[in-house]
Amino acid sequence: MSGLFDAAAFAQATDVSRETLTKLEAYAALLEKWQRQINLVSKATIPDLWQRHMLDSAQLSSLIEDLDCENPSCIDMGTGAGFPGMVLAIMGVGQWTLVDSDSRKVVFLQEAARVTQTAVQLITSRLEDLALEPVDIVTARACAPLVVLLGYAAPLMHAHSTAIFLKGQSVDAELETARKDWDFQIEAYDSVTDPSAKILRIQRLRRV
Repeated sequence: MSGLFDAAAFAQATDVSRETLTKLEAYAALLEKWQRQINLVSKATIPDLWQRHMLDSAQLSSLIEDLDCENPSCIDMGTGAGFPGMVLAIMGVGQWTLVDSDSRKVVFLQEAARVTQTAVQLITSRLEDLALEPVDIVTARACAPLVVLLGYAAPLMHAHSTAIFLKGQSVDAELETARKDWDFQIEAYDSVTDPSAKILRIQRLRRV
């Protein structure tokens, strides 16, 4: 994609309702305001917020809906400023728990949830310290190598859970490394925001 990608372009690409778009616009405005004080996302990506972060997160909605799991329970690991979990929660895709070790980002997310009237559970914790019941879907976006993510995700997954990870151009090497320690069923999808990126949908995860 090239040229200006704004809220209107996002709405056209995702077919969200006017109400949902209004909430996402409020979230985006809040992020830009808080970004001046704390580093929520890379400063260089702010001008392209709607494609680099909003659409990148929203593209997971169809992969979740395809699972035919009604109102799934979801955990977003290392959520940062709320990508992809807060975007998907605002879109009404699943019930979300957002986890990050940075308490400042969690405070931001508390305000984002209030402003957008979005019900999410927020947890300040390192991923290796999490002690939560397994959920239907686990997500993560650019927070750790795949082999590490699988180690974090495994205790959060039951027999029918799915992990959905957004990965960059090193995905093939990461998969090769991960398969030394883990066995899993995988589907890979092209990212709509980055031709070099992939989305991995992983099921039946077990340690080798």
